[in-house]
Amino acid sequence: MAERPTFIVPVWRAPSNVLALTTTRLGGNSVAPYDSFNMGDHVGDCVESVRENRGQLAAALPHGAAVSWLSQEHGTTVVEARVGAAQAADAQWSRSPGLACAVLTADCLPVLLCAAAGDVVAAAHAGWRGLQAGVLETTVSAMGVDPGDVLAWLGPAIGPSAFEVGPDVRDAFLAAAGPGLSAATADCFSPCPAAPQKWCADLYGLARTRLQGQGVHRISGGQWCTLGEPQRLYSHRRDGVTGRMASLILLR
Repeated sequence: MAERPTFIVPVWRAPSNVLALTTTRLGGNSVAPYDSFNMGDHVGDCVESVRENRGQLAAALPHGAAVSWLSQEHGTTVVEARVGAAQAADAQWSRSPGLACAVLTADCLPVLLCAAAGDVVAAAHAGWRGLQAGVLETTVSAMGVDPGDVLAWLGPAIGPSAFEVGPDVRDAFLAAAGPGLSAATADCFSPCPAAPQKWCADLYGLARTRLQGQGVHRISGGQWCTLGEPQRLYSHRRDGVTGRMASLILLR
């Protein structure tokens, strides 16, 4: 019997009408190096395999739910979710029940957000470029609610001891740090023991700092390392050619 897909479900205090999850690489139809529950249709995998995998995902959602997919660009564009051709953006929001906002990752940070009132949800793809440029700030603004009423969940991404970056990345974040955030931003970088010219960057810490700077303080998740879980999670930095996980959120 074929293995069934497994999901990572956020542990957070979201309203009961909010459904959120992240797929893993387990239980799908794709063959190596995309094995096996690959959600990415842009990585070289068989088109039919991806279609079948996405169909399995849809079957796990409430009846009649649809997924809004994006064509991600490592930028800060935020759009309203819709059914149809993938929009070029790195974040999306929805007030429509049954329409899921989805982002694809394989080391970058997926951030799922919802309003405490349960009337709007959003998903953001936060690679270091988009995170540095302000994709989370733009997403929170697009939700149209008081940031103090927003809950955020940080999904599986490359961990702080595995994400080696050059000094240019650290300098870019420090230059973009808002008032009062310089020290917290600097704390998200530590010297790499095995690479003296590089820094280990904490994507989770950087995301928390940026969200808190916007007034979002109810933040959960952030305990994974995609690079360190080859059996369960995709990692582009570890494997090069590989699949993608989907993180999605919707109003029931």
